[in-house]
Amino acid sequence: MYSKLQDICVLINEKIRINEEINENMINLSNYVSTENMLPNKGGIVDAEKLPPTNSINKFSKNDVLISNIRPYFKKIWLSKCNGGCSGDILVFRSKKDINPLFLYYVLSNDKFFDYVTLTSKGTKMPRGDKSAIMNYDVPNFPLEIQKQIANKLKFLDEKIYINKKINQNLVNTQKIEKHI
Repeated sequence: MYSKLQDICVLINEKIRINEEINENMINLSNYVSTENMLPNKGGIVDAEKLPPTNSINKFSKNDVLISNIRPYFKKIWLSKCNGGCSGDILVFRSKKDINPLFLYYVLSNDKFFDYVTLTSKGTKMPRGDKSAIMNYDVPNFPLEIQKQIANKLKFLDEKIYINKKINQNLVNTQKIEKHI
């Protein structure tokens, strides 16, 4: 059985001023997200290089899912680990009651979702996702306990992949050092 994305989450459009406090923290390079500091292929984010020149930005909260709405084929997505602010080119999804945020993240991380957003996007040079179409995306409908089980298994696999990538990078670095000795 399937539901529409709009049945399991809300697209957040809440604004915040750049100099406004969020849980005792101001917007800074670590909690500001734009398309520039989101990494492609589901790589998460890095610290921003600069804050925007505007006074008002979109607000996000811990456990919201942020997706770049420009050139969706780059697959830029992040599950927020903190409260912060983001550019208007970032879509902020917040799970509804009885929807596990990590499960929502994995639903939206699926290549089928990014293919759908790309297919329904508007524009050619800088295509943008169509918010109405996005919110009508079909998502699997599972009870909360099953969502948690699925999300936890996928998180475990992601952690193993991350560790393996780190090991591989260390091996490459070791080989480079050995060549110079």
